[in-house]
Amino acid sequence: MEAQMAEVGTEYVLKNILTTRKIGPPILPKGEFGTGFNPDTPATLPSWLTQEDLAYYVTKFKKTGFTGGLNYYRNLNLNWELTAPWSGVQVKVPVKFITGELDMVYTSLGVKEYIHSGGFKKDVPNLEEVVVQKGVGHFNNQEAADEISSHIYDFIRKF
Repeated sequence: MEAQMAEVGTEYVLKNILTTRKIGPPILPKGEFGTGFNPDTPATLPSWLTQEDLAYYVTKFKKTGFTGGLNYYRNLNLNWELTAPWSGVQVKVPVKFITGELDMVYTSLGVKEYIHSGGFKKDVPNLEEVVVQKGVGHFNNQEAADEISSHIYDFIRKF
C-alpha cells in the first residue's frame, strides 16, 4: 500500500482522503489505487480546506509516512484481542455524539443501525444526543467547524 501511495504522491493521497464523499468503508483493491477512496477527487479544494492546510498535512505525512496509520488497520485482529478485557464495558459519562451523514465510518455496514436502534445507547447509557450533520463527511471538525464548536460549547456549558 505504501508503494502505491508513493506512486500517486502524498498530496494526492491526502486530498483524496480529506475530500472523499464515497460512503461505506474505504476499500482499496489491489492494483486499483489510482482512484482509491474517491474516484471523483475534485480539481479544486472545498471551501473548508485551504491549500495552506493541505500543504501543512503534506509536510507532516512526508516526514512520517502512512505506515503508522495503515498498521492500525493491518492490526485489527490484534487490537480486538488486546481490548478484549473491556468488551461489554459501558461508557458512563455524559456523551454527545456528532458525525457526518457522509462519514465513511458512519455509513459502514451496520454502524447507522447500531447508533440509531438502541445498541449505542445500551453501550453508552448516558448518551444525551446523536447529531448527524447533513452533507458532511469524516472530517466534520473542519468541514463544519463553527457548528462543531457550537455543539461542543453547548454540551460542556451544562457542566
